[in-house]
Amino acid sequence: METREKNNLLTEAQKILNLNWKNGFTIPTSKLYPFQWNWDSGFTSIGLSHFRLDRAIQELQSLFSGQWENGMIPHIIFHSEDEKTYFPNYDFWESSVNTGAPKQPKSSGITQPAVHGFVVEHLLNKFPDNEQLIHFIKSIFPKIVHYHRFFYTYRDPDREGLTYIFHPWESGRDNSPLWDASLDRISFNQDELPFYERQDLKLASASERPTNFQYDRYVYLLALGKKYKYDERAIFEESPFLIQDTLMNAVLIASNQSLIRIGKRFGFDTHEIQEWQSQAQRVFDEKLWNDELQTYVGYDLRQNEQILHKEIGGFTALLAKIPNENRAQKLNQYLLDLHQKGFYLCPSFDVESPLFDSKRYWRGPIWPQMNWMIYQGLKKYNYDKTADIVKSDLIKLVDQLGYYEYFESQKSLATQLQTGYGGGNFSWTAACTADLLLEKTSY
Repeated sequence: METREKNNLLTEAQKILNLNWKNGFTIPTSKLYPFQWNWDSGFTSIGLSHFRLDRAIQELQSLFSGQWENGMIPHIIFHSEDEKTYFPNYDFWESSVNTGAPKQPKSSGITQPAVHGFVVEHLLNKFPDNEQLIHFIKSIFPKIVHYHRFFYTYRDPDREGLTYIFHPWESGRDNSPLWDASLDRISFNQDELPFYERQDLKLASASERPTNFQYDRYVYLLALGKKYKYDERAIFEESPFLIQDTLMNAVLIASNQSLIRIGKRFGFDTHEIQEWQSQAQRVFDEKLWNDELQTYVGYDLRQNEQILHKEIGGFTALLAKIPNENRAQKLNQYLLDLHQKGFYLCPSFDVESPLFDSKRYWRGPIWPQMNWMIYQGLKKYNYDKTADIVKSDLIKLVDQLGYYEYFESQKSLATQLQTGYGGGNFSWTAACTADLLLEKTSY
């Protein structure tokens, strides 16, 4: 990329991060997502660090201000109660029914992928001698450990080292076809649902968003959590949706490893984390690998069976350094084959599946933060050629279509478009692109 083009992209990325900064935290984008999101903030802090390290630190401090007594970091922190362009808002979640939820800031009652361990290590590797950052990492370290303890205490009922989600939103991949069968099995009368009005369809095309059928089931599971005052054990007993997700567990394992390295540097006790890690890596590799699909897949705890779809989450195992060389090579080759078939890397769902939809949210488009994670994972296995494609494809899409939430994965269709999909001026797109453009170190 020419220096001028690179500088233009970086200038625009910084402008977007400044635009979305709201006095201590960053919103993903105005109107569509007007609050602070959990894993968004992790990636956003990485981008912010290139321009304002103090804001990168504030970003994570603001997020962890919403930590519950049980260790959970909610997937949304509602720092403002005035914004009404989003559903479900704080008043619909009513997280205050759980006595362990902070009164302020208000929050949702579910979580998201635990990226923060590898995020802070990424920051530390970039600024290894910065005293402000070192002080911050020492203070947030036990909070991140407490967050991980939440997963292994409340979301791992058989103590096997794999945690589950009870709502698709927790996975970060809201309407992935992974959840279709489990959601289809949820049966209820319409009058059992609380009244709600979607706000997202007022701001984004319905063709890019989850369907009303899916949304009804999202609300049903939300209401189930609220019914039990977000008591994890009670939810486990009744929830029809319990999935051991690849991405959730791979991200947690990657962050475990980062915490172990950080702990060793600063002399912190990491025995508990090492115990989680030794079990989690092994069981993930044994339980979630599927020989027929040649990838890692999710596991449905209610049906006691693997979820037989090839999708983006399975490739985050590379980030956590889970697969052996043979399995890693199969994942790498799949990506190279996709590249040869005329797809941008990395499509969020199996392009050969009849469920593939290159425009609709998590059913096929390219997502910037996923490319960032898979890029880091490929580099760990020295698959530099594939990693460079993953990186350059994202930068090319951003350059051509703007800093959007997600992008068309079929090259033949992308060339006909003027913009990306979803929200514009999107924070994690700006953050991940800036970090890849300015890359000096990986973790």
